Amino acid sequence: MPAWLLPAVKLILPHVTAIVAAATPAFTRLKGKAQEEQGSIVQQQIAELQTAASQNATHVKELAEQLRQTVTALEQAAATAEKRLKRVYALAFGAVLVSIAALVTALYALY
Repeated sequence: MPAWLLPAVKLILPHVTAIVAAATPAFTRLKGKAQEEQGSIVQQQIAELQTAASQNATHVKELAEQLRQTVTALEQAAATAEKRLKRVYALAFGAVLVSIAALVTALYALY
């Protein structure tokens, strides 16, 4: 599992319910008596669709901002991880040099 996936999921997970709620709006439905007033019902449905579309646009903007923040956080985490990795490589290289020096010293003392 990639290391960047867990923080991304933690940032997005709290907003899943809002996304699902916005994606399934409850529109006005035609019933038996309402067929006579179909014109006003259609107008009401159009208004509901326009409201849902504007809400969806708002949610998309919010999600885009959250995605931007997530990508920024991931880039910062990657930079930090890269610095730590370089530090670990330097430490490992130093340990190899010390162990080679100890081996040479031990071999010199043995002979």
